[in-house]
Amino acid sequence: MSGSFLLIIAIGLAGMWVQSTLKNKFKKYAHLHLKNGLSGREIAEKMLIDNHIYDVKVVSVNGQLTDHYNPKKKTVNLSEAVYNERNAAAAAVAAHECGHAVQHAVSYQWLNLRSSLVPVVGISSKFASFLLIAGIFTVNSFPALLLVGILLFAATVVFSVITLPVEYDASNRALAWLEENNMVTTQELAGSKDALKWAARTYVVAALSSIVTLVYYLNIYNSR
Repeated sequence: MSGSFLLIIAIGLAGMWVQSTLKNKFKKYAHLHLKNGLSGREIAEKMLIDNHIYDVKVVSVNGQLTDHYNPKKKTVNLSEAVYNERNAAAAAVAAHECGHAVQHAVSYQWLNLRSSLVPVVGISSKFASFLLIAGIFTVNSFPALLLVGILLFAATVVFSVITLPVEYDASNRALAWLEENNMVTTQELAGSKDALKWAARTYVVAALSSIVTLVYYLNIYNSR
């Protein structure tokens, strides 16, 4: 059990390093201005049109690294820095989020599976922490409480793992479109690839963290 706890700490530190590196990468490529002069919004709109997607809107949202695709509202939500800026970092993020819109349009199986788990994960995130903490304190007298917490937490673990192919596929679609349509120069494409590579690593760390944490709780349950 102590080994799992130390591994959780190690992964947490790794996550902090990846997040810090990601922010530095985006700052770096924010200074690599696009030769085509297009903004993140314009790139997103062009990618949607090129993929024959006409019912998805590109909108601006507040915050930093808050970019996401909303399948229910059918909106590509870009942070202000991405929406307005004309650099390799903005191009990478805008195209990546449109990659999710393309996944939605073609019914990409992993995206569909992840979307089907959203209601379950919503419930799990509300109750899992409480049940796990309460279950640890009562593990010897009432182990079923911890077991329920573990099962709920397991749903979030599955969600984290399924997120990996979804994110990597969206990046692959984005980079392929940027290159095939000559939207970026060789240098700009290299910057976009690097930025998306580090963004993907945040999901890898999150998945590893959730798996190790699940093992930690299972060890507590089994050693009661």
